[in-house]
Amino acid sequence: MERRDIPSLLDAVAAGRLSAEEAETRLSGTSFVDLGYAKPDLSRGLRQGVSEVIYGAGKSAEQVAGILEALVAGGDKRVMVTRLSAEKEHELDALLPQEMAERFTYHADCAMGIYGEAPEPDGNAYVLVMCAGTSDIFVAEEAALTAEMLGSRVFRVYDAGVSGIHRLLAHADDIAGASAIVAVAGMEGALASVVGGLAACPVIACPTSVGYGASFDGIAALLAMLNSCASGVSVVNIDNGFGAGYQAALIDHARVRS
Repeated sequence: MERRDIPSLLDAVAAGRLSAEEAETRLSGTSFVDLGYAKPDLSRGLRQGVSEVIYGAGKSAEQVAGILEALVAGGDKRVMVTRLSAEKEHELDALLPQEMAERFTYHADCAMGIYGEAPEPDGNAYVLVMCAGTSDIFVAEEAALTAEMLGSRVFRVYDAGVSGIHRLLAHADDIAGASAIVAVAGMEGALASVVGGLAACPVIACPTSVGYGASFDGIAALLAMLNSCASGVSVVNIDNGFGAGYQAALIDHARVRS
């Protein structure tokens, strides 16, 4: 359960569809369950606003299925599984109960599995996800889907790198209206600095491992982004589209306190 679900729970109590005792049970349930190989965090959605996310790489399909089933049984309505291979997803489809398998969608373009539906967008404006080249789309889509699952409206601008900067400048209005921007780039990583010099909102730079030898699997882009002269640019790890999308969604949902 996430914090956004609490109002509907309280409405159900007020309408008599749910007892106060049952509501208390759902809100104060066991904080985690011990599966032996994992301890799924059942209270993260209430504590942080977002349910636990499963990192699929390094886990067997059986382990992913067990964690996912525990989270859903604990009340989570939507769960993301990142870095999930197509082969593992195929195994997962056979392991999950049919009603769960029917609600599980696989996005091959970013190797992400999603249980449930994205919530209605309720951010301040929108998250703009931009990537320098088509080869960066894998990471950019991970960022975009993450932000959508966290309740942000997402605009995508792909293949708008600095080698054809007119393609980027054509989206000046999109840049100006965003509440947060994710700039995804490999090679020399210049996209983040250019976008940072145009945007009034925070820019989350995400370096990718795309590039030739001297790019050192993304280290060149990472260092360039860390050394950006544009104000308001922060940097996540190489290929960490999930982290970039998560941070952008948090910014998109930030509230000004009076």
